[in-house]
Amino acid sequence: MPVSADARLGEGARILHPDLVNLYGCSIGSATRIGTLVEIQRGVEIGEWCKMSSNTFICEGVTIEDKVFVGHGVMFIKDRFPRATTDEGAVQEAGEWRLEPTRIGGRASIGSHATVLCGVRIGQGALIGAGGVLTIDVPPDAVVIGVPGRVVGGARMRRGG
Repeated sequence: MPVSADARLGEGARILHPDLVNLYGCSIGSATRIGTLVEIQRGVEIGEWCKMSSNTFICEGVTIEDKVFVGHGVMFIKDRFPRATTDEGAVQEAGEWRLEPTRIGGRASIGSHATVLCGVRIGQGALIGAGGVLTIDVPPDAVVIGVPGRVVGGARMRRGG
């Protein structure tokens, strides 16, 4: 499924390879770029002037503000305790788990192959290092690296001064 009819695209939003993405029930802001092999699920809101790099998965419950960079292969998680089946053995259906909203502040950057657990808030201008596993809220302008992610600096460190 490429771009579904219920995906809302802002003016000038650009999808590099429309046949190689899954976008459904989401909202993409003006001038935002979506790379190849990206999936954006129902209810996701992405702001203006963002960049979603290839092989990224953005699940329901995620809100991304304006001017955010998401690197290659970034994974967002929507359920802290995923299970294939219910306690009774039936296949788990929508609504049989707890969706925890995730919010990414404007101008934040998430490095390639990072994983963002559900319920996390990333502050404006924060930088998440490549390969990090984010399990905590991140203050504005913080620099976070590692597994699990930990704050190692702030805007002054990142901007060289």
